[in-house]
Amino acid sequence: MDRIQQGLHKRTTLAKRKVQRISKEDVKRCMKDNGFVLFTVVAVVIGVILGFCLRKYQMNFRQIKYFSFPGEILMRMLQMLVMPLIISSLVTGMAALDSKASGKMGIRAVIYYTTTTILAVITGIIMVLIIHPGAGGKEKMHREGKVEEVHSADAFMDLARNMFPPNLVEACFKQFKTNYGVRKVKPIIAQNGSVGSESAVSNFSQAKNLLLEVTEEMIPISGSVNAVNALGLVVFSMSFGLVIGNMKQDGAILRDFFDCLNEAIMQLVSVIMWYAPIGLLFLIAGKIMEMEDMTVVGGQLGMYTITVIVGLLFHALIVLPLLYFFITRKNPFAFMGGLLQALVTALGTSSSSATLPITFRCLEDKIGLDKRITRFVLPVGATINMDGTALYEALAAIFIAQVNNFELNFGQIITISITATAASIGAAGIPQAGLVTMVIVLTSVGLPTDDITLIIAVDWFLDRLRTTTNVLGDSLGAGIVQHLSRHELQKMDAEGCNSGIEENEMKKPYQLICQDNDNEKPMDSETKM
Repeated sequence: MDRIQQGLHKRTTLAKRKVQRISKEDVKRCMKDNGFVLFTVVAVVIGVILGFCLRKYQMNFRQIKYFSFPGEILMRMLQMLVMPLIISSLVTGMAALDSKASGKMGIRAVIYYTTTTILAVITGIIMVLIIHPGAGGKEKMHREGKVEEVHSADAFMDLARNMFPPNLVEACFKQFKTNYGVRKVKPIIAQNGSVGSESAVSNFSQAKNLLLEVTEEMIPISGSVNAVNALGLVVFSMSFGLVIGNMKQDGAILRDFFDCLNEAIMQLVSVIMWYAPIGLLFLIAGKIMEMEDMTVVGGQLGMYTITVIVGLLFHALIVLPLLYFFITRKNPFAFMGGLLQALVTALGTSSSSATLPITFRCLEDKIGLDKRITRFVLPVGATINMDGTALYEALAAIFIAQVNNFELNFGQIITISITATAASIGAAGIPQAGLVTMVIVLTSVGLPTDDITLIIAVDWFLDRLRTTTNVLGDSLGAGIVQHLSRHELQKMDAEGCNSGIEENEMKKPYQLICQDNDNEKPMDSETKM
């Protein structure tokens, strides 16, 4: 019995030591793998606390801008990489896929984008109708800011115009945007004595008096704004990548060039990640200090804010994970855990385009998605897939109707749904772009566009939450498209193995592994990704 007890004690001691040793290794590995994520989260928390603590000193605008300077540098660093990253990733991604495979993946991505956007709009409408935050009118609500005039037809035509930029160099720093001017118009008398104006008159004396009057007419004028035309670059890069892929061996040099450019950009992202926590700290603290009056976030506006938050959380934590689980049969929250740094960066920068470099790194290095998928899905998703924006615009439009005591019928709600879905596609991946496209939604059902000023006070905060939802939707979409396209990827890998191709980092968990080393052949540039 003593010998048995000694043996049990010895095995128990060894087991405890083994568990202890493994736990230490796990902690070290976890800190090594998630160090940037932890630093980023801590920086955001410190930034929030610091911002509220410094509000009591009532700094002026210049002092706040000086304080936020490190955060501005981070935004400029990330935006610096957006344009070359979109072009290089899309060109290499499309060139690596044959036209048949890219067509199938494109259809799957578009179906996913459309489905999630419609679900987001439905979620927003249901939330605002259930909670009804606009009850009580708008007489006591705080107003601020100025609304920019936008006509629905011009906005959608601008979307089509930006898809085909006449100058690719200009598209790197400018977007086409219709502006409005005033033209003076005089009534014209027809030969029969009638007047060609809006109010026709019957006798010549009245017409003579109308000639002295001058009416004003709003006319559209071609213009531009300083912003990267991401949509135009996406369309060009996808087309260019498909052409290079079909050129086979003749396009190998261009494929290698863009692939090398993409890898160099990702190396720069690795450097910027060291600075990201510091920049986010000052960026968030500065935004909190800019808030003029915290008391406006109360009453109806507070209920509106809570409604938007609940809607975004429901879509981000229930709808999207369930969709991912039903399609892939995998744990969505394990997938989302690898995205934490990208989500926190989106929360701090309020720009899905600026977050794109970090999203690439998280999906490829942390989660292990195939680069052929991420290079294709992410840039397109960051441009046209705006779940959070669509939810926000539909919810905000119905909220404005509620504060105006305007009863919406079923047809008008459907109109808001369709318009919010379409308008979210045209929303740029820049801070507070949703306010501009919201004018289109309000105009579609005859709501006053000036009432957008009622929600500007809290839009800076809600914009960060909907941007985080946008980034999450794009990332989960990349995982879903990869799962649905796994057979095409495996077929491409099998063909590559039979040709003696050795991939460097394009092999990911979903791909086949070539182990037949007996029949190795030299790498053929015609089939190199």
